Amino acid sequence: MQFTSEQRLDGDITERRFTLGEIPGILWTPPSASPTPLILLGHPGGLGLDRMYPRLAARARYAAANGFAAATIELPGNGDRPRLDVVAQARADLRQALAAGEPVSDDIIDRLVLPLVEQAVPEWQATLEALLALPEIGGPVGFAGGVIAIGIRLATIDPRIVAADLFAGSYVPRATLEEARQITIPLHVLLQWDDEGNDRQTALDLFDAFGSKEKTLCANMGGHTGVPQSAADSAAAFFARHLK
Repeated sequence: MQFTSEQRLDGDITERRFTLGEIPGILWTPPSASPTPLILLGHPGGLGLDRMYPRLAARARYAAANGFAAATIELPGNGDRPRLDVVAQARADLRQALAAGEPVSDDIIDRLVLPLVEQAVPEWQATLEALLALPEIGGPVGFAGGVIAIGIRLATIDPRIVAADLFAGSYVPRATLEEARQITIPLHVLLQWDDEGNDRQTALDLFDAFGSKEKTLCANMGGHTGVPQSAADSAAAFFARHLK
């Protein structure tokens, strides 16, 4: 891991940009002398870290205010990273199906999501290993937001992830639904009830499939961008219980 820049946010949060091989990322750490629990901040991709930065920095500020470090990385095929042709074609097929008022097929969803999961999850794991080697990061580790299939895969296979705050706002392959049954860590799931771009019943079926004994569904009225402050407060309380 190579740090490439450093600045202060709000006077006391340290923001450092880094690269891990070809993967760009950002680490935010609160003003604390002791090793700090870490939240990995997922994001939906498509826009790249620079365009997503205001939202990610706001989430990092909120994490720091609650005593957590936070980190994010650029997803494969996003920003300046090499294009993933199969995902780009699937995205074009998705737009065509939606414009024609046709149902989105399982084939399109698989091609859109699964190649991203296969590449992004090992990259998140490598990033996590590098972050946990830093003296200021001590774990435990949570995962929050982003492409839900990535969060589910990480929660299924990586024992360092002890709690996850998942956003039910992206397409879900059938294989991901099966993986969800294997999850045992505590889950906090955010669902925007009137999210016009995602199927509510799919999100409810996914929540029902999760194998965790402790799982909470935080459902709010409103569309994809109408997440209320109470949802962030609920997620913060969830991580306070499981990461401290």
